[in-house]
Amino acid sequence: MLGSTHGTLTTDFRARVDACGETPRTAVHSTAAPSAADAVAVDVSGRPLHADVPDLDRFFRPESVAVIGASDAEGRPNTGITRQLIAWAERVGARIHPVHPTRPTVFGLACHASVADLPEQVDLAVLLVGDPLPVIEELAEAKVKFAVAFASGFAETGDEGAAAQERLAAAVRRSGLRLLGPNTNLNAFEEFREDLEGPAIALITQSGHQGRPVYTLQELGIRLSHWAPTGNEADLETSDFISYFAERPEVGAIACYVEGLKDGRRFLLAADRAARNGVPVVAVKVGRTETGARMAASHTGKLTGADTVVDAAMRQFGVIRVDGLDELQDTAALLARARKPLADGVVVYSISGGTGAHFSDLATEAGLSLPTLSQAKQQELHQWIPEYLNVANPVDNGGHPVGDWRGRKIIDAILADPSVGVLICPITGPFPPMSDRLAQDLVDAAEQSDKLVCVIWGSPVGTEEAYRTTLLGSSRVATFRTFGNCITAVRAYLGHHRFTAAYRSPFEDAPRNPSPSYRKAQALMRPGQQLSEHAAKQLLRAYGIRVPREQLVTSAAAAVRAAGLVGYPVVMKASGPQLGHKTELGLVKIGLTSASQIRDAYRELTDIARYENVPLDGILVCQMVERGVEMVVGVTQDDLFGPTVTVGLGGVLVEVLHDAAVRVPPFGEDQARAMLTELRGHALLEGVRGAPPADVDALVEVVLRVQRMALELGGVLSELDINPLMVLPRGQGAVALDALAICR
Repeated sequence: MLGSTHGTLTTDFRARVDACGETPRTAVHSTAAPSAADAVAVDVSGRPLHADVPDLDRFFRPESVAVIGASDAEGRPNTGITRQLIAWAERVGARIHPVHPTRPTVFGLACHASVADLPEQVDLAVLLVGDPLPVIEELAEAKVKFAVAFASGFAETGDEGAAAQERLAAAVRRSGLRLLGPNTNLNAFEEFREDLEGPAIALITQSGHQGRPVYTLQELGIRLSHWAPTGNEADLETSDFISYFAERPEVGAIACYVEGLKDGRRFLLAADRAARNGVPVVAVKVGRTETGARMAASHTGKLTGADTVVDAAMRQFGVIRVDGLDELQDTAALLARARKPLADGVVVYSISGGTGAHFSDLATEAGLSLPTLSQAKQQELHQWIPEYLNVANPVDNGGHPVGDWRGRKIIDAILADPSVGVLICPITGPFPPMSDRLAQDLVDAAEQSDKLVCVIWGSPVGTEEAYRTTLLGSSRVATFRTFGNCITAVRAYLGHHRFTAAYRSPFEDAPRNPSPSYRKAQALMRPGQQLSEHAAKQLLRAYGIRVPREQLVTSAAAAVRAAGLVGYPVVMKASGPQLGHKTELGLVKIGLTSASQIRDAYRELTDIARYENVPLDGILVCQMVERGVEMVVGVTQDDLFGPTVTVGLGGVLVEVLHDAAVRVPPFGEDQARAMLTELRGHALLEGVRGAPPADVDALVEVVLRVQRMALELGGVLSELDINPLMVLPRGQGAVALDALAICR
């Protein structure tokens, strides 16, 4: 058994990680905006540390608009668009200037032959032309701030279209203007209700039609402030709009429909800005079934697919990912309007024991906390509810009390409990007049409480007065049509506020300068090659990650001498730059206790390598480490986000168990610990069947050191795999028993 070189996660831990340039910190809520100096800062990998927030005020509220290709000819597609743009400009108070080479007027407005003939510098140009590329230079000369390109036939059509889109994007970059599209639509110029109050939803969609359910929330009294249909994102992208909306005081939540992210770092910086400001981002991201398969030599590379990384990155930065458009609208609506919770406890209040039990099962399974009400509170409720009914939570009133004065008393008593932050009342179907009275009592109680009241109106009809007028007429009651959507939204609501209360931007602590370890590591890298196990372990040593005592030998006699120095029992392994998984080839021998066994093992290992035509740099004679939990920690490169860090259950069954968590650097100690709690086999680290608890602090330290490697070596390190990382009993550290590293 190895002796301990690892202390508790206190000053010693921080000092040793600081030696590699990483300082994990306890999460502290911060909403401070980055300074002007920080706005151009980059981390040690050369990537930006703060989002560049575009000023889109003049896009959404321009003072002047040019419509290039305007028309009023009957039957022309441009005619309907021109008519809508004129109506929109009138609503937002913008002057509109039609542009067409042959028309003197359009809908009675003076028409200009070209962009150069415009009577003033315009804020926004809408391009109703098949090829927007030739117009971009004209707009640049006219100093137009924004342009929208509706034209299709770009990246969505294949390689030729993608090349055309890149030419368009390059022209936009040269011009200095900002472009929405191409392949976008008129959603940004929809009519938004001005009579609605309260925090609004800002909507971002890459497919316009997919935003319709959220847009129609206005008919239910929920305010919508903006709609950004990003299309192919040749320039302006989803991340730009998230960053902008996160700074708007009227925006209570951002709802997104995302088909593909353009730049992973920009997306994380935008999500970080929203998290700093406490603005929830709810997103549908298509592509869950994408395999993300790629040829990977390491175990770690096979554990993470493209969507796995997207999912982890969203969770890491507080983006709430949902699956359906109905979930998107219900969750965004709740998060936009609900006040900060006063407690995490959820109470289910029902007129039916069966309904309450059913909903409570689903809510508990989803991770909501349903606290048992105190005996004093239960006695209070039994003043109005018969003694034989359960009021511990769920609260079953039996039906009749909701029809008279008792109904409001019950609701007020539940909301007064300090452990209760949310009251949910599932009504599976209307039963007037009692359901009408119940709905009104819930609304009245919600209006006088700072706590969230949710109602599930289960009627498939939805025309009932209690639903259409009473419930939907209240801005203080969140009304749902299904159990599932209510649970999803409430879980997101409570989770969002827990997240933002503890959030500290990881970009604040991201390393900006290379550590001394980086210089050591550079000398070990071999571009385009896989390092031998011996060299890979030297790389780990450079970053302060503990490895067993071992020696690399090239003869049986040297192996015997090495075993004496390392100390019996030993492990012998073949070491070479082309060796990946040695166990499958029989190139690992464990538990060797004598010189004769050492000599026999040396001959056998070299014979196998010769037979398999595997070049060796020698045989490793290693200290044997037996007692601990086998984990895997590694680095892989993601096409979107760059280097990612993975931790999971390791050993020979790593790809069978497939139990791993992933994060995108930078992240702090809190996220490293959260990775471990996500593992299905997390209990192994706590000790099972008499085994002692594992040294979780040491494991966290390794994860953070590997993250530092990922940040500093991301440009030269393609994959890193530490498997197994033996996590010893608490206080004894963690040891990397094997390692694989592949250089880019």
